Parts: sequence; C-alpha cells; structure tokens
Amino acid sequence: MPQPTPKHMPDTERLEARISSDKKKLLKNAAELSGRTLTDFIVQSAYEAAVRVIQEYQQLHLSIKDREVFIQALINPPLPGANLQKAVKKYKKDVHSK
Repeated sequence: MPQPTPKHMPDTERLEARISSDKKKLLKNAAELSGRTLTDFIVQSAYEAAVRVIQEYQQLHLSIKDREVFIQALINPPLPGANLQKAVKKYKKDVHSK
C-alpha cells in the first residue's frame, strides 16, 4: 500500500535503471566532481538532455513547416492588400515626379 506524501513534498515518482559498473563509476565520479549526489546528477543530466532533444525536434519540425509555408507563398502569392497597393501608388508617384 503506497504511503501518503506529505503536503510539503512535491509529487515524485521512482525511476530505476540498470547500468554497468563502469558507467556507474563514471557517473558517480562526475557527480562528486560537481558536488552533487549521484541521483541529483543523473536526474539533472537526463532532464537537460531531454529538454535539448525536444527543442531540437521542435526546431526541425517548425523549420520544415515554415519552409512549406514559404514555398507555397512563392508558388501561390497572396493578392496585394489595400495598404500595399496604396504604398505602390505613392512610391510610383514620388519616384516619377523626381
């Protein structure tokens, strides 16, 4: 039966992993050098890696979507709006009058 979590504690979940002793020694050494516990070091490192992967994934997909929107705008350009048409007339008037 799970024990109730005190109200001052944030919700936490358990994560387990089996790794080789060589990898554990390396991680433990890195944790000690950074002045953190092994658990804190692993959780923070995994979190930072996850954020990086998600950002890279989103940037790639946004870039693909943006490219498609840009290409479609070149192939099927929208009609100029009233403000643009007004600006063109003003430009032509100003350039031709000089």
